[in-house]
Amino acid sequence: MGNLLCCIKVDQSTVAVKERFGKFTEVLEPGCHCLPWILGSQLAGHLSLRLQQLDVRCETKTKDNVFVNVVASVQYRVIIDKASEAYYKLSNPRTQIQAYVFDVIRASVPKLNLDDVFEQKNEIARAVEDELEKAMCAYGYEIVQTLIIDIEPDEHVKRSMNEINAAARMRLATNERAEAEKIIQIKRAEGEAESKYLSGVGIARQRQAIVDGLRESVVGFSLNVPGTTAKDVLDMVLLTQYFDTMKEIGATSKSSTVFIPHGPGVVRDVATQIRDGLLQATSTSSPHSHS
Repeated sequence: MGNLLCCIKVDQSTVAVKERFGKFTEVLEPGCHCLPWILGSQLAGHLSLRLQQLDVRCETKTKDNVFVNVVASVQYRVIIDKASEAYYKLSNPRTQIQAYVFDVIRASVPKLNLDDVFEQKNEIARAVEDELEKAMCAYGYEIVQTLIIDIEPDEHVKRSMNEINAAARMRLATNERAEAEKIIQIKRAEGEAESKYLSGVGIARQRQAIVDGLRESVVGFSLNVPGTTAKDVLDMVLLTQYFDTMKEIGATSKSSTVFIPHGPGVVRDVATQIRDGLLQATSTSSPHSHS
């Protein structure tokens, strides 16, 4: 019915190209238009004004001879004021855009090492966008945005990169672990040294206390029991201590077997050694002991 009445409808976000006897006359915007076909007017075609996206996958080689697949995403649309150029000058705009993307990427990426390609992907995208903007504007297309959405090296290269990264992290972890063990060993050695020092101080004080206690016992016993000498008292104390020790060893169920010389002569020898040491210490600390 519309064709009989010479009326056509152009949808929203779309423009139509009108011709008369095969020659372009005007661009019809969305709405209802009169198209007198009996006067040679006809509709050549439609163009969408919507934003379109084209993903271009390009294989190229980096400066360090690594093959990579670079995926660029180009967003473009028709310039409404240049709809006739967009319709008549390009038969396949997607193929044209793809060719320009290939050209720029294959001219830019070979100048960079693989690591630099990842770091400078924004610069690569900007170079692609600038080149497309200059080229496609003459054909009635506007380049809205260009993005490098993926950089994919060969699978073996990715595996090697991951192994290098893992080895570096393992080396760092090993160094940190070694430093921690070193600190632990140093602290343990310092603790053992401090412990041995304090143990030695304790043993020295214990022995001094024993000597002082024996000295006081001998002096007190000699004063309270007339006629006894220091030698007699010390022999008696040592003999009592000796038998107490033997009794304690025998009474303990979990004690290990101990082989020691036994007999009165052994006790006398031990008593003599201790008494001589005690008397020497006493004589050193008190000059009246010689009298």
